[in-house]
Amino acid sequence: MAENKKNNTQVPEEEEMEVITLEFDDGEKADCEIMGIFDYNGKDYVALIPDDGTDDVWIYGYEEDEEGAFELIDITDDKLFEAVAKEFESIMQDPEESEE
Repeated sequence: MAENKKNNTQVPEEEEMEVITLEFDDGEKADCEIMGIFDYNGKDYVALIPDDGTDDVWIYGYEEDEEGAFELIDITDDKLFEAVAKEFESIMQDPEESEE
């Protein structure tokens, strides 16, 4: 009977991260994993993890058209960027930490 249970056990597959390549104005490129898309004040933003060996997270504005093509938009307003970054941090905060 124990053998039966063992054979029916399924190991969940790891979800593969989607990777995009950003190309900057100076021609430099960076591969980034898409961490997630989130909303702040009715607009979408995306959090990216660059494949550069750091713990950095890059945040951009995010717009998607009806066909599924998307555009990343630089957040040039410092106050808006700070507010969006704070929203991202609150989303990523461990729920147990927020209860303390």
